[in-house]
Amino acid sequence: MSAHEPPEAYYLIGIVAELAGMHPQTLRLYERRGLLRPHRTAGKTRRYTDEDLAVLRRIQELSHEGLNLAGIERVLELERTIAAAEIHLAELTQQLANERQMHREALAQTRRSMRAEVVLVTRTETALVPIRHTMNRDRGR
Repeated sequence: MSAHEPPEAYYLIGIVAELAGMHPQTLRLYERRGLLRPHRTAGKTRRYTDEDLAVLRRIQELSHEGLNLAGIERVLELERTIAAAEIHLAELTQQLANERQMHREALAQTRRSMRAEVVLVTRTETALVPIRHTMNRDRGR
């Protein structure tokens, strides 16, 4: 669902107020304060979602814990910030895992290419003489 695409399930203000145990005027106040952002029809009718209902229940919890409206606004803002940070962290974690895998594959490719025949040079009394070895045979020494 995109930011511009409305969800499929809607509740009218009276239904949400009843489900949340609040007066419709309280919902309007919360909307004015920016705590809720219900979808609107072309005729400007408020349409609430299950997510809006969950926010209302969270507001009630915080209110019962003794927070005033300003405190509730701040807590909800912080919870949204934390949720966004968790999403960003998950994205960065996935990006790091992908980059780690790419580096491992590049390292493995480099190691495979190094397994090709290697020429070692030893010094004799009169000249440098190449001695042919492969990396795999030398590993046992």
